[in-house]
This record gives sequence, C-alpha cells and structure tokens, in this order.
Amino acid sequence: MFKNRFWVSLVLTVPVVLFSHMFATIVGYTPPEFPGSMWISPILGTVIFIYGGAPFLKGGITELKSRQPGMMLLIAMAISVAFIASWITTLGVGNFNLDFWWELALLVVIMLLGHWMEMRALGSAAGALDALAALLPDEADKVTESGIETVSVSTLAAGDVVLVRSGARVPADGDIVDGAAEFDESMITGESRTVARTVGETVVAGTVATDNAVRVKVTAVGSDTTLAGIQRLVAEAQASSSKAQALADRAAALLFYFALIAGIITFIAWLLLGSPDDAVIRTVTVLVIACPHALGLAIPLVIAISTERAAKGGVLIKNRMALERMRTIDVVLFDKTGTLTEGRHAVTAATTTGGISEAEMLALAAAVESDSEHPVARAIVQTATEDPEAVAYGYRGNGFSSMTGRGVRATVNSSEVAVGGPNMLKELNLNTPADMTGTIQEWVDRGASVLHVVRDGEVIGAVRLEDRVRDESKAAVKALQDRGVKVAMITGDARQVADAVGAELGIDEVFADVLPQDKDSKVAELQSRGLKVAMVGDGVNDAPALARSEVGIAIGAGTDVAMESAGVVLAGNDPRSVLAMIDLSRASYRKMIQNLVWATGYNILAVPLAAGVLAFAGFVLSPAAGAVLMSLSTIVVALNAQLLRRIDLSPERITT
Repeated sequence: MFKNRFWVSLVLTVPVVLFSHMFATIVGYTPPEFPGSMWISPILGTVIFIYGGAPFLKGGITELKSRQPGMMLLIAMAISVAFIASWITTLGVGNFNLDFWWELALLVVIMLLGHWMEMRALGSAAGALDALAALLPDEADKVTESGIETVSVSTLAAGDVVLVRSGARVPADGDIVDGAAEFDESMITGESRTVARTVGETVVAGTVATDNAVRVKVTAVGSDTTLAGIQRLVAEAQASSSKAQALADRAAALLFYFALIAGIITFIAWLLLGSPDDAVIRTVTVLVIACPHALGLAIPLVIAISTERAAKGGVLIKNRMALERMRTIDVVLFDKTGTLTEGRHAVTAATTTGGISEAEMLALAAAVESDSEHPVARAIVQTATEDPEAVAYGYRGNGFSSMTGRGVRATVNSSEVAVGGPNMLKELNLNTPADMTGTIQEWVDRGASVLHVVRDGEVIGAVRLEDRVRDESKAAVKALQDRGVKVAMITGDARQVADAVGAELGIDEVFADVLPQDKDSKVAELQSRGLKVAMVGDGVNDAPALARSEVGIAIGAGTDVAMESAGVVLAGNDPRSVLAMIDLSRASYRKMIQNLVWATGYNILAVPLAAGVLAFAGFVLSPAAGAVLMSLSTIVVALNAQLLRRIDLSPERITT
C-alpha cells in the first residue's frame, strides 16, 4: 500500500514542485507559464493530499481518538495545515504568501517512502497460529467395519480409531490400541530422541510415527488437543506482549505537543501585537516545518540498513521492536536441544575391556548398526566412519535383526555381535565388567544413554550417547556474560542431563524437567523478577515462550511455528548470532538517537525563528528558508545512517 501510493505521489510531485513559485524562488528559476498553469500545483497537490496522505490522515485520527499522539498525527497535522494554507493562498483569500503545495507534496512522498522502507525491511510477525495448525494432517485413515476410510480430520470424534502409518503424523490425541512404534515428539517436547509408544500409551496430535504403523483410539479432537492448547498459549502470549511505543513515535509525540503549543503561543502573541496577518503566517509556518522530513526517514533508514547488515550476518529481523529491545535484554534464555546442542545423538565417549581397542569396538558396533535407520545407529556409524583406525578394520555385518526395545544384532567376521542398552544385558543374562562399572555409572549419573557392545556372549565395551554441545555455544555464553547479560537454559530433559550441559557451558541458571506449557511460565517468572528476557528456541513447544518474551529468537533450522512466533530468526543454528543481534541493536539505537537529534534538532532553532522571536531585531525565518533547513536535516540523517554499514557482525569478531 505504501509502495503504490509512493510511486503515484512521486510522479505527481514532480510537476507540483516544478510549477511552485515558492520553490522556484528558492532555487532561482522562473516556472513555465501557460493558460491554466497556475492550477497544476493546487490540483495535483490536492490529489497527493487525498491519495498519498490518506494513511497518515486515517492514522492521525486513530491516534487522536486513542489519545496517543505519534508519527501519524504529527504528519497529518503538518499536511493538513499546509493543504488549507495553500488553498487559501491559491484562492487569494487574505494577503498571505503560504504556497506550500511543493512542501506538502514532498512531505507526503518522503513519509510514504520511509514507511515503505520500514515495511519492506521487516517481515510480518504474524502466522504462528497458522503454522501450528499446519502440523496437523488434513486427512486421517479411519478404521471402519468395512476397512480403512480416508476422512477429513475435522470429522473425527472421540472414540474413533485411526490408522497412523509409518512416517505419518497423528491426526488427534489418543491411545494406542494396536501396534508399537517409535514416535518423533520433538515438535511438542523439543527433545531429539524418539520415544517408544505401545498399546495403552497416549500419543499426541502432530507427532510422527517413525518406524511402524499403529492404530490409535481418538480421545481428544479440535480445541481439546495438546496442540490446540499450545495454540492458545501462543495467542495469549502474543496478546500480552509489550505494546511499548517505538522510539520514533515517542519523538513524534513530543514534537506534536511542542508544535501545537508553539503554534498556539505564536498565534496569540502576534494577535496581541495587533498583527493578525502575521499571526496566521507565523503559526502556519511553525506547524508545517515542525514535522521534519528527516523524522520520517530517521528510523526507517536505520532499520533498513540494520536489517540488511543483519541478514548478511545470518540474522533475519522480523519485528522492529525486537531490534530496539535487544539492547536492553538482561538475560538470554536458551532452549537446550537444537540450540545450545546439536539436537541429535552423538557418541561422546567410549570404554572397552578385555584388551580390545576403542577403534575395533566402534568398528564392530558400526557393522551391526549399519542396516538400521535409528538415530542412535546413525550416530555410531558416523563416529566409526570418522575414525581412520575403525575404518581400517573393514568390518561388514550380515543377518541383521532387531530386538524391539532392547537392541540389535548381526554376524560380523563369524562372530555374533549385539548392541543394546541395559535391557539387552538382562535378556542375555550378562553383567557389566567390573573395570567398566565406574565409568558407566558416571555416564548414567549425567543422564547419558549407554549402549553396550557384546561379542560372542561377552561384553567388550560401551559407548556414551548424548546430545552434543555445539562448539560455538561456550564462546557465545562467555561473550554474553562479558557484555553483562546473564545466560539461562531451559529443557525438558532430566535434571542431571541439564546440569551436565549447564556446567560444561558455565550457564548462570538452569531450568530442567520443564513441560511445554511451563516454558512459557518460566519466561514469565524471569520477567516477574524485573528481568527483560530474550528467548532462543526452535520447537513448537518454544512458541509460547518466544511470543511472551521481550525478544523471541528462533533458530532457522527449527520449526515454522517457532520462526513465526519470534521477532528474530537466525538463518543458521550458531548461538553466537545472538551476540550479533545485541551488538547491532546497540549500534542501531545509537544511530536512531543521533538521527532523531538531527531530525528534530533544527526545530529548536527553526520553530522559534519561524514564530518570530527575533522579529524585534528585524529577522523572521521565512517559510521558504524553514523548508530548506528541513531538507538539509534529511540529508544529514541519510548520510549518518550509512555509517552503520561499517559494523562487523562476524561470529569470530563478536566473541573475541
């Protein structure tokens, strides 16, 4: 809307300015003259006022009704006064020289440009609820007496039985009545490991059956589902988010009152001096030049350049207020899984017994797991392929079979090799070797997953699997703390797992065993302590917390819902990008303040002069001179904003 009105108004502004006698006098040329030429500026200026100025006039009325004056009301006042004064001059009413058509046109065009730049630079923060709804399938396979019938999810009712195929999403909350499968519940819990669900256990709408098909008896549909509950949390959090006025609006509000009071004083003073004509001319000049062009560009220019710089640094700024608020953040609350950690299983340690090397033990385990698509199997295989010694063994497995819920087995080099957890050892009636017991107990105490490797009936080793901490996380945490920002971590993982990661990273506060709905309340808890919170997350379960925090930051590798709920999206998954956001926020805020000083500073000089405070000395600022000062401040603002391009947001620089 702003773009279309800008281009139309710009085209119309050219002849308005060209045929303006006031502008021609300033520049020093004679406007073209022909029959009817004197009506070009008034007619086209009126079109610009009505068409281009409509958003500001409507916005001004809204601000006036809500008693919250801001940018819109200031612009509306200036263009309305210029419009009325210009028509009075055009029609020859009184003896006034207030031909402000060119100033009216330029003011509308520049303000439209500023708003267009701002809207283009910032994406919409809406859409989180739609993204949540998209997690549910449109159709479901309903089990009927005649077989499987494909129906719309909206037609399901409690008591219906649905077939959830391997790789498909659960259409509604329910209980498994037939079958067993590993479920990816990361979109709800945020945790990376799949969860085994079998007959009698509950599954949640939106989660995915990863390996087998199951039949589910529906227990909740529509607004009663867990996913719908998260939708409500997001909506409530968005509704309760701060409505703090943007910096430019606060400056505009002050300017509005300043101009209004100055105008009233000017009018009364000149009337008392017995000069009603000067009262009108001086008052109109004060009200028109009190709305500087630069104020319309001061903030949008900084935002546009900041957004461009951020994008080059892998940060997408969606919400203007997020950029302004980031400099005031007291604590950054990181979701653990997929944010500070990689969000997937990785082998972080290994131990062996009986003289076998770790490389050979890994090679045997990888040979068994090579035919499995389980995340744990992929982690073991990847670790083995990255170890040259393990690769050198060249082991290959055959006769692969799965022991559901316990482990897997295969034949490797004529030996029977099995890989599995404690349940597998119980089934095989085996015990952990004494020289491995202490190490494995330490692993268990820190909440890690432990898989044993058994060859021909003997335990030969074990591997520790954890959600590996990102290499960049420790540097990010330290750099934040060096900037005076506290770091907290929140996770649904057990306390021992969370504490292990927190200790490794040196995090100030750890929230563990947190359910999805409680992540939102933990943000509120931090805020109740008087802290301003930036929340960093990547899952559906993070969406309410992202929406409630002062600044929501989503990892770009996460879900659509998290990204829609956040004001900032990190294109990658490097937590150091949060530092880039803080540095950029502080730098851009400085530029905003500087630009607002330039944009409004000339008013301190120009408005009193336009009002005639030096009239006794024979000096009065003419409307034309006031307009020139206004244009000069715009140029200074534009040049000053360009200095932001020098900021370096590279992760290496901001963490040193």
